[in-house]
Amino acid sequence: MFADAAEPPALSTQTKINVDRLDVYYGAFHAIRNASLDVPAHRVMALIGPSGCGKSTFIRALNRMHDLTPGARVEGKVMLDDQDIYAPDIDPVTIRYRIGMVFQRPNPFPKSIFDNVVYGPRLHGERESKALMETCERSLRQAALWEEVKDRLDRSALALSGGQQQRLCIARCLAIDPEVILMDEPASALDPIATGKIEDLIEDLKRLYTVVIVTHSMQQAARISDNTAFFLLGELVEAGTTATIFTKPRDKRTEDYITGRFG
Repeated sequence: MFADAAEPPALSTQTKINVDRLDVYYGAFHAIRNASLDVPAHRVMALIGPSGCGKSTFIRALNRMHDLTPGARVEGKVMLDDQDIYAPDIDPVTIRYRIGMVFQRPNPFPKSIFDNVVYGPRLHGERESKALMETCERSLRQAALWEEVKDRLDRSALALSGGQQQRLCIARCLAIDPEVILMDEPASALDPIATGKIEDLIEDLKRLYTVVIVTHSMQQAARISDNTAFFLLGELVEAGTTATIFTKPRDKRTEDYITGRFG
């Protein structure tokens, strides 16, 4: 992972998302307890921790996905720039355009590759063919998929390989011009070659977007993230630069997890 505790080059000091005393409940179950975290702009933030520790629950709170879960309740503040996304007058659909999401398993629609990519812009009212084609090409290029599919945009997305389908889902997310991309274990269902392509893509994406990724792999977090947050039993134990978390953690629970004593 890291040979020593040397800090990486200076990171962005601008906070894109500020989470302040976040609590998430599923009915009576208190899934996330009093979590506060700053997510720097144009960086990759990895969320790590053992299965069931609250990583996916936390990331879903960042774009109001819990609004769609019966019995779920979120308390606390999540600020996107200077806007509280849980304020009463905020439209959650608008928030999900600004904060896109890529899920664990590829979920392309049973449509053509082209129709998958431009689904969001069309839903948002774009009808001009030229504009849709430009969006499709831009998004597929950003997702490192254009060269592989440019001659078969009219073919079913379901015919693509698993890795290609996941990059297509990333392209579909990029087509709506988000500011933040949330990724919930985006490579866990993929083979090592496809995983490597997704990791390379994430490294490229942070130049234009802020990326938050849930990963079950500490090696992956060490390879691709600038900052890391460690969760345990619904608690955000600590967060910092990835080099610090992996080499000089403040909390013994973090050290025990990083060194494989549990998890």
